[in-house]
Amino acid sequence: MTIQQAQTDIDNWIKTTGVKYFSELTNLGILMEEVGELSRIMVRKYGEQSFKESDKDKNLADEMADVLWVLFCLANQTGINLTEALEKNFEKKSTRDALRHRQNDKLA
Repeated sequence: MTIQQAQTDIDNWIKTTGVKYFSELTNLGILMEEVGELSRIMVRKYGEQSFKESDKDKNLADEMADVLWVLFCLANQTGINLTEALEKNFEKKSTRDALRHRQNDKLA
């Protein structure tokens, strides 16, 4: 699935099954909640915190997909083509960081 296909599929799902989009501000709040859930699972799986009983059935891939879902919703709502945005972001980072990371002693 391409990024564009995901945006289109989510838009179609929202308009048919989901009825309508939540407002952009509501989706921003949902995005923050989803990132928080992802963070909680990551720190328990890869950090020093132990799993709570209620978190043991959480699926890291599903949590990442939830974050992407809401991000795609926000992109659709605000007219952003994420394929183009990501391509431009790659260009920006490649120009800006061409030597910066290679010359960073902390990354050696």
